[in-house]
Amino acid sequence: MTQIEYFGLEQMIDIIEEPNRTCAYQLLNDNMPLFSKARGSSHNHQAWEGGYLDHITEVMNIAIALYFILDSRRKLLFSLSDALLVLFLHDLEKPWRYYTNERGICGISKELADKEKTAVPFVEQKTRQYNFKLSEEHWNGIKYAEGEKNDYSPNKRIQTPLAAFVHMCDVWSARGWYDYPLKERDSWKR
Repeated sequence: MTQIEYFGLEQMIDIIEEPNRTCAYQLLNDNMPLFSKARGSSHNHQAWEGGYLDHITEVMNIAIALYFILDSRRKLLFSLSDALLVLFLHDLEKPWRYYTNERGICGISKELADKEKTAVPFVEQKTRQYNFKLSEEHWNGIKYAEGEKNDYSPNKRIQTPLAAFVHMCDVWSARGWYDYPLKERDSWKR
């Protein structure tokens, strides 16, 4: 099997269909100073300065690596563009949620402390601000990127296939490759 290229964030944003591609670039460019310093989490995965962008880049690369393999076995009901868009947005609250004080100690903002209650409304506000055009399928993917949690039901399917795919990519980045990508000599980034 051949080595799959490790793409930069901008290369993957280029795959996102319009009008969301332009919105994604605007969001990224307007917030790059914040995004480039933000952690991926408080301590579980990509918890270093700049880890937020590393996590987003990593989950999007995982999506590209998995998408074509799965789609070649059984046609997926969503596009790669859809998956990359949802993965780009799925943790959008994190740069505002986590902060590092002057002594290097990471904390969580009071306004966004309860992720279950505040993450999706925050993402909704930011996506409206940047004029993203999101479908119900996109929102299901954003809402359930970390699983169904308290919304699980044995009587009906909560996650759509897009949400399940996004969840799979996110879980692998956060739990399987929690300390990647490496800054130097990462075996995937050759």
